[in-house]
Amino acid sequence: MSRRKVLLAAARTVPTYAILALIGAFMLVPFLWMVTTSLKPSGTTFSYPPDLFPDTWDFGNYVNLFTLAPFGRYVLNSAVVTAVTVAGQVAFCASAAYGFARLSFAGSKSIFVLFLATMMIPFQVTMIPLFLIVFKLNWVNTYQGLIVPGMSSAFAIFLLRQAFLTIPRDYQDAARIDGANEFTVFFRIFLPLVKPALATVAVFAFMGTWNDLLWPLLIARDEDMRTVELGLAYFNVTSSAYQQPNWPLMMAASVVSLLPVVVVYLFAQRYFVAGISLTGVKG
Repeated sequence: MSRRKVLLAAARTVPTYAILALIGAFMLVPFLWMVTTSLKPSGTTFSYPPDLFPDTWDFGNYVNLFTLAPFGRYVLNSAVVTAVTVAGQVAFCASAAYGFARLSFAGSKSIFVLFLATMMIPFQVTMIPLFLIVFKLNWVNTYQGLIVPGMSSAFAIFLLRQAFLTIPRDYQDAARIDGANEFTVFFRIFLPLVKPALATVAVFAFMGTWNDLLWPLLIARDEDMRTVELGLAYFNVTSSAYQQPNWPLMMAASVVSLLPVVVVYLFAQRYFVAGISLTGVKG
């Protein structure tokens, strides 16, 4: 390629990258404001003239976060609930998806269509019946009440079923000829081949459970059972309508609650993109 063509190609791409970088920087502004506000002294958040960066960097908000409130307990509760929910959802949904994709039984297609139809029902519709079931089981204010309802997802079953359907049936037939039973075929052949889809389901389940506020608001009654998002919501409660929330403390809590989501996404990003491509699900 001649030098002139290289310069022309660069001239065409530089403005595009410049515009994308500008849009990306604009989208980072709210996160930058959140981080810098968490480092401002109390009462200086809305000073005039407004400033993005504080004159004095105050890391005491992060110390107060864990001393003035049991935020460490909130983080532990969210970690336990999220870890068990993600593991359960991946295990149960992978088993169900394999059954719909690879096993032949009466009414499989009709049952799968019913599963898909539940995706059209908003959670607010099923919330009250689900709460009554949990209440009858005496699971209110317990870990199992927070975890068990999230262990199944119609979207995850659909996503994994699409991934299983991309694997040639010859693998299944060859394993059976070699004497493998159905569990061996599922666990040792099919699951390793759909790792990107499993990672995608895990990321969706992690983000949905970690950021969930509504269901913990119904189930967690005691302060010791609150999750991070529920504890963060209580930070916004003030004793008087004329009293302002402690914004630096709230932003410090927001930064701490956001960090696990960012770390998990960066760790699973490669598998996440591959999983979306494998299952053919696009935004």
